[in-house]
Amino acid sequence: MGLLSQEFNNLNDLLVHELKDLYDAEQRLTEALPGMAEAAHNQELKQAFLTHLGQTRTHVSRLEQVFGRLNEEAERETCPAMKGLIAEGEEIIKAKGDPATLDAGLIAAAQKVEHYEIASYGSVRTHAMRLGYRDVADTLQMTLDEEGQADKLLTQIAESSSNPQAASHA
Repeated sequence: MGLLSQEFNNLNDLLVHELKDLYDAEQRLTEALPGMAEAAHNQELKQAFLTHLGQTRTHVSRLEQVFGRLNEEAERETCPAMKGLIAEGEEIIKAKGDPATLDAGLIAAAQKVEHYEIASYGSVRTHAMRLGYRDVADTLQMTLDEEGQADKLLTQIAESSSNPQAASHA
C-alpha cells in the first residue's frame, strides 16, 4: 500500500506505518546481506556484512517486540526505498572489475542502506518519545546506535583498504 492510500490522523498512525516500513526494510536486508558478504573480496568487509546480518536479525526481533508493546500486529509495509537501495547493491554484486573497486562499490551501497536506516530509526524513535512510549524509544535507540556503528565500520574499511587500493588503479 502506498502513502496515497494511507490515512494519518495522528502521530501514532504515522509511527505504526513507519515501523511497518522498517520491518519490511530489515527483512529485505536479511535476504540481501548474504549476497553482499559473498561478493566482498576483502575479508574484513565480508565479516562486517555477516556481523551486520546477525544484528539485522536482532533488529527484526526488536521491531516485533515494539509492535507488541504498541498492541499492533507485526506487519510489513512494502519499503520502496529499501527495494531500490538493494537493487543498487545487486548491480555492484553482478559487476566485473577490480576487486578493491568492487568492494568500494559494495561499501557505498551498504552505506546508503545504513543512512536510510539511521534516518528512519531516528524518526520513529523521536515519534515514540513524543507519544510517551519511552520503552519503545529506548529499544529503537539501541538499533539506531548499532546502525551508526555499522556505518562507521564501513567508513573505516573503505578508508583503510578498499578506497586506497581502488585509487591505486586509477
